[in-house]
Amino acid sequence: MIAVDTNILVYAHREDSPFYDAALHCITELAESTAAWSIPWPCLHEFFAIVTHPRVYKPPSAIAVAFKQIETWMESPSLVLLAEHDDYWMTFRAVIAASQVTGPRIHDARIVALCRHHGVRELWSADRDFSRFGDMRVVNPLVR
Repeated sequence: MIAVDTNILVYAHREDSPFYDAALHCITELAESTAAWSIPWPCLHEFFAIVTHPRVYKPPSAIAVAFKQIETWMESPSLVLLAEHDDYWMTFRAVIAASQVTGPRIHDARIVALCRHHGVRELWSADRDFSRFGDMRVVNPLVR
């Protein structure tokens, strides 16, 4: 299963992004496929925070537009939303212990732990910070 990180979601949503066409194509292919794909819940939260933030985008996406975008992705029958479960802690703890990340990088560790916990084989992201988590295969689908 492939998981999609926040930045790819943002690029696929914001028409003013220089990566809009490529990101939209990637997400559309996943959403229209019968193969399972995933979005970690924290990435949806972060997506919403970024696209509606007036200091990030001028103009920001309207709340209703951001809601609609998320709900459109959620309509994909093959989408799996990744969330924490009772036994998630041990996976998260192992990711932190191995990577030794702290502070703001904990968000990335959470994404990696959710992916591992749910058996994700590949994370699509344009964020190089995921290289800290050596055994997570990270692919930037925008530069294939």
